[in-house]
Amino acid sequence: MSYKETLKEFFGEKCLFGEPMSSHTTYRAGGPAEVYLYPQTKEEWGFVLKLARTENIPLRIIGFGSNILVSQNGIGGITCSTKKMNQISINGDAIKAQAGAALDKVCEMACKAGLAGMEKLSGIPGSVGGAVFMNAGAFGQETFDCLEYFDVIDWEGRPATLLKKDLKYGYRHVEGIENCIILSAGFALQKGEYTQLIAARNTVQHNRIEKQPLEFPSAGSVFKRPANDYASRLIDAAGLRGLSIGGAKVSEKHAGFIVNFNHASSLDIKQLIERVREEVKAKFGVELELEQILWGNFEEAH
Repeated sequence: MSYKETLKEFFGEKCLFGEPMSSHTTYRAGGPAEVYLYPQTKEEWGFVLKLARTENIPLRIIGFGSNILVSQNGIGGITCSTKKMNQISINGDAIKAQAGAALDKVCEMACKAGLAGMEKLSGIPGSVGGAVFMNAGAFGQETFDCLEYFDVIDWEGRPATLLKKDLKYGYRHVEGIENCIILSAGFALQKGEYTQLIAARNTVQHNRIEKQPLEFPSAGSVFKRPANDYASRLIDAAGLRGLSIGGAKVSEKHAGFIVNFNHASSLDIKQLIERVREEVKAKFGVELELEQILWGNFEEAH
């Protein structure tokens, strides 16, 4: 039996073949995934991990695809989505959320329960797992601020609980978890005033609408913040606001975003990213570091 048949037999309708990644990324671009799975339990994760390991099959994990650009040529191997792992529970001042829950939903529930510490993360379009993996943040607040621990399974299929106090982490980076799959996360919050928290959440969401090009598909900030500066300021100062390649464009509303304004291919977006990096380097000598993750081979098929 081929590995695909093995997976189909085990996962049934939770196993898809040739699934277009444009349906699973916020850029709304990307070719097909050879195999697309929805594991939910430790047993299911263990099964996939063992198969991938013994058969030497590439394995990727995706949450909401809000920080990923997938090649127009698609991706081989197995892509696992956490989207069906979306349970959230509140116990006193603590919130536990599975990796595939929407980070924004956790923020909303925290605010409604009068728990403070996550309200500025409202509106971040990613999953809890993705937010923990890269220590996502906004408006001066980061995922790790309130994080207490997270449950993982490693590529060997061994489960573990990692405590924040034992980890090194910083801006958009957590050390030593590259070989872990995040299953759930626990947050320790503080009692707050319900009306103030809801007001703070509304302000953050309003600011996002005002300042970010939410009317077009994008994957948020393309580049990490350079030391003592902002990528958007440098891109703007280089005269690149509104620059387009194919259907991809540097947003006029926020130069730190690249938007898919007219059926952009992944290659359009990738080439625009490279052009922006080159221009900023040439004008200011600053090497912009990519915040987004690239999957697959972007070479044009001849």
